[in-house]
Formats: sequence, C-alpha cells, structure tokens
Amino acid sequence: MEGYIYHTEQEAINDRKLAAKYKGFPINSTDTTIYWVSYQFSKPDNFYYIIYVEDLEKVLGKPVEINLTILVY
Repeated sequence: MEGYIYHTEQEAINDRKLAAKYKGFPINSTDTTIYWVSYQFSKPDNFYYIIYVEDLEKVLGKPVEINLTILVY
C-alpha cells in the first residue's frame, strides 16, 4: 500500500493535523469528524504510518510504498 512512514508518534500527529487543517476539519467544535486521516502503529515493524488517500500528496508530498509485517497467531 502507499502512504507515509513516521519514526515517532509526534511526527504522525503533526502530519495528521496538517491534513485536517488542509481539509478544514473540524468545521466546528461539536463535530464528530475532526481528522481527515488517522495514523496507525505497526508494532512488528516499529513505525507509525498514514495510509494514502486521494489528494493527500497536496499536503504531505509524494507517498511511499509501505510493507507491513502481518503476524498470524
């Protein structure tokens, strides 16, 4: 999948805020939707990531290929 990789949670939070501001979220303080995208943490890979959605490159730049390790128990 394509997206954005972060080595710290704060980096992911900062880009999530940038994306929300670009889309105008939240519209008002009572909105349920306050972010355009969210970030996840891949424990086996030890990084945070945001999955690419259309137009996100206008805010965060060109996405990269993300390969996640899926653990099956």
